Amino acid sequence: MLKYILLTFSLLAFANSGFGQGQKFFKDEDLMPVGVYYYPEAWPKSQWERDFKKMADMGFEFTHFAEFAWAFMEPEEGKYNFGWLDTAIAMAAKQNLKVILCTPTPTPPAWMITKYPDIAMTNREGVQLKHGTRAHASWSSEKYREFTTKIVAELGKRYGQDKRIWGWQLDNEPSHYNPEYDYSASAQAAYRLWLKDKYKELKTLNMAWGTSFWSQVYSDWAQIRIPNEKELVHGFNPHQMLDFKRFQADECASFLRMQQATLRKAVLPSQWITSNFMGYHYPVDQRRSRDLDIVTYTTYPVAGYAQGVGEQGFRMSNPFMIPWLSDFFRSINGSTGVMELQPGQVNWGRYNSQPMPGAVRMWLMSAFAGGCKFACAYRFRQPLSGSELYHYGMVGPDGVTASTGGLEYSQVCKEIKQLRKDFDPRAKMPDAYAKRKVALLYNSDNIWDVEFAKQSYQFSINGHIQRYYTALKQMGCPVDVLDETQDFSAYPTLVAPAYQLLDKNLVDRWKTYVEAGGNLVLTCRTAQKNRNGQLWEAKYQAPILDLIGAEINFFDMLPENQFAKVKVDGTEYQWNNWADVLTAKPGTEIWGTYADQYYAGKQAITHRKLGKGTVTYVGVDTDDGKLEKLILAKLLKERKIETDELPLGIYKEWRQGFWIACNYNSDPVSLGLATNTKFILGGNTLKPAEVAIWKQ
Repeated sequence: MLKYILLTFSLLAFANSGFGQGQKFFKDEDLMPVGVYYYPEAWPKSQWERDFKKMADMGFEFTHFAEFAWAFMEPEEGKYNFGWLDTAIAMAAKQNLKVILCTPTPTPPAWMITKYPDIAMTNREGVQLKHGTRAHASWSSEKYREFTTKIVAELGKRYGQDKRIWGWQLDNEPSHYNPEYDYSASAQAAYRLWLKDKYKELKTLNMAWGTSFWSQVYSDWAQIRIPNEKELVHGFNPHQMLDFKRFQADECASFLRMQQATLRKAVLPSQWITSNFMGYHYPVDQRRSRDLDIVTYTTYPVAGYAQGVGEQGFRMSNPFMIPWLSDFFRSINGSTGVMELQPGQVNWGRYNSQPMPGAVRMWLMSAFAGGCKFACAYRFRQPLSGSELYHYGMVGPDGVTASTGGLEYSQVCKEIKQLRKDFDPRAKMPDAYAKRKVALLYNSDNIWDVEFAKQSYQFSINGHIQRYYTALKQMGCPVDVLDETQDFSAYPTLVAPAYQLLDKNLVDRWKTYVEAGGNLVLTCRTAQKNRNGQLWEAKYQAPILDLIGAEINFFDMLPENQFAKVKVDGTEYQWNNWADVLTAKPGTEIWGTYADQYYAGKQAITHRKLGKGTVTYVGVDTDDGKLEKLILAKLLKERKIETDELPLGIYKEWRQGFWIACNYNSDPVSLGLATNTKFILGGNTLKPAEVAIWKQ
């Protein structure tokens, strides 16, 4: 139970600690050093020196070791072997390569799983997982935590005072992949403890979960099990499922926090500690690990999942994938880096296309534009065995010939060094750009709750959020993705998409924000439920009705093959995912109405002034995002906030005195800049996957 108390305490402490504790570890003038993963344990020692020299010759400034090397560090229980790692670190340092050193916890060795099988996860079918993959140990297993603490302590003791070690990564992509959730006996026991800590008494839990429905009432904590569809005839309790997802996210966070606390006792103050998260991978909530020195991310833009812009967009990805990840992770505690970035073709995607020539360089520059403190390639050498045979590296199977992606990484290494010569530490964000700054409010609870009860399979909460984010980036707005622990009073505009779960305190904060001059944008589904996921004993979305100046009568959805229309400023837009039908109160402006269905003429979008600010409510969700962009543009124009109208597929950002633009369009695009613009890289017209950097 102590781990949950510590988790709560650390989050509260962070909420009062200011924004950006990670800044102290990185020099502004370094901009974005570039590095690469290396696995010395996988290659003959006779090749290591050659490989490190090749890294340095290609321009890399750091390397990354050991997240999968537990069997080499502890070949037998309690017997440690770090000699090989000592040699690798020394060889890297000889080439002036700093080292990010990892804890090896995603890959417990075979002897551990064999001798202590209960450290393994159990899947929803009740099968205990076995050795032979990664991320298969239970975060809830006390025995596994014991082994973890020991190996982390040994690493800290041996390398914590070593100035060749730049920073530390805990685990790797914290997650359970597939299956996502752990149903082991350890997890069952920890779940009950978590519930006891939260609710104290069963009667409180029964009320929160609405267990009177279907006679689900619990009279003993031991009766409660992790909700598992394989054990149920039909239908989860949604409130129980919400709590289970919260619990799993807390388990991951406490597992990392345990490692962090162990390391921090031993390492130099200059060595930072992070973990590399994936963007939408559950059951993790990355924001629960905000007390890491820096929170980093993994991304593979071209793996058969994103179609991008135009015929060749699938080779470049969505133009705002990397920007979203950078904004999301940077906003957690003020600093981020991309720890794994695609080097070229991969082997595990839906289909594994070759990236567009130049795309790898463009992704790196997109990460730079998004404020990343460093960027790291996965990996240096293409493997000759194992599960990722066709996964590109910086060099090909022969170990010496640079791959296409490797050449592009090398190019960026040189360009970052060139940009350092043009860096001006006195550069300030342009006033017009600063006035566009937007906070987007995010809470994983909303994601989990909506995904469990979507009401229409067409409604995508992540897609809904991305429509607003994409619209803002198309207008050239800098965005921070905040949560409720953070202060949003300094942002001229605050967008809270589909913010389904809330309480009176948050609504009061919104009202105070608006009255002081902020512009609040709320969207469909907001305030439908309380924090337990229960509807209000009141009118639909009662907590926000006074704030938005309207009644919300009901909501509607359409079949996938039928579309209805909503009219704004004389133009009609299609929808079929979701529609809140509103009745505006006197004094509230009507910005959009439904053009058909039996409620034709009813309001879809409202806007009102409150104090010095405004509240806009967008009750409809579209597929193409054109309506959402129009409303945001209309709001910002009304408030005299200047924005850009960027060409389709162009991502543009300001960082440390540099303007950066990347072309994710399948066709050449003109930036339309003045003819006297001083370009450092690129020019006014960008071919697909080209980059321009300039100063103004």
